Amino acid sequence: MSPRDPHTEARVGAAVSAGQSKRSDAERNRGRIIAAARTVFGRDGLNASMASVARETGVGIATLFRHFPHKEDLLAAVFADRMKTYAQATDAALADPDPWHGFTRYIETVCAMQATDRAFADILTMNFPGVPELETYHAQAYEGFLELIARAKNSGKLREDFTSRDLVLLLMANAGVLSATADAAPDAWRRLVAWMIQSFQAPARGPLPDPPEDTALYEAMRRASQSATAPETGKRR
Repeated sequence: MSPRDPHTEARVGAAVSAGQSKRSDAERNRGRIIAAARTVFGRDGLNASMASVARETGVGIATLFRHFPHKEDLLAAVFADRMKTYAQATDAALADPDPWHGFTRYIETVCAMQATDRAFADILTMNFPGVPELETYHAQAYEGFLELIARAKNSGKLREDFTSRDLVLLLMANAGVLSATADAAPDAWRRLVAWMIQSFQAPARGPLPDPPEDTALYEAMRRASQSATAPETGKRR
């Protein structure tokens, strides 16, 4: 067995320490970028530029792109936890022994989540097929909501012509109200949601126009997603 060379061990130890330090710095930078992105997207919406996020973080744009090569990657990091909470809200609503209360509780919860974060208000009315984390939670929430609808209709409290597309329309409308009222009337959304919940209740007070086709609504959501993640002129996404 060769005798240990203290100089070699010192060099190896220094290299390991330097590598650990770089990883720690990278992790700190990643965390700072995500925190800054939450602030920027919450304040300016999803159309906020990656350059804005870099400025808020205090790092160069190249550093930001090393961590998040595309805007979708950053959106997934920022909103995955909130989308998980959104999906779990259906579980809580389904656990309610009163189907109508569970249904209305879910709608109020989701609309309240929109109200606390402007960017999340947009996320809920978009599709992100290039972001598996967000799409998985979208799908989970959708399946749970279909069950909530069925239970509420079977209880006789939800009008028969209500569809899952009506929730999408409500979320779009709520996002618009939140954007328009902002700090001027921050609780205005509550009145909209209360009005809509009352309109969903059976017995129906009259017939409704047909809801938009699934394909048309999906196209609207797809266009909104593309607008939010469009490449910035002269920069990578």
